[in-house]
Amino acid sequence: MKSSRSLFAALAAVSVFAVSAFAADLSGNWKWNSVTKSGGPSEVVAALVLKDGVLTGTVTGRQGPAEIADASLKGDLVTFTVTRSSGNMTVVFKYSGQLSGDTITGSIEKTTVGGAAPTKTDWKATRGH
Repeated sequence: MKSSRSLFAALAAVSVFAVSAFAADLSGNWKWNSVTKSGGPSEVVAALVLKDGVLTGTVTGRQGPAEIADASLKGDLVTFTVTRSSGNMTVVFKYSGQLSGDTITGSIEKTTVGGAAPTKTDWKATRGH
């Protein structure tokens, strides 16, 4: 009985380490294009770091860098927010996407605090090499 418990505990520990070893590799620079107010393209870069299960990073666009918040990677689902302020206006971008190799595909929900209704756009980021 005691040896079967030890064997079970050892198998459980190996399983946890195996899952950790094959966890999605999200760290790196991710690039995509957004559309400016005037309708032109603007390149955006996210520098993401996944360390010890904690996702951190910055998103840099035409307004400069901004830290990500509320970030997570659960399985292959990536989520984070970016808050930008200009004058008395605050805009929150909620990113959500599926990670597959060097691509994240999903959506960005843009909410203007105290302003218009939220808008949602498609999002496809690729990891730069």
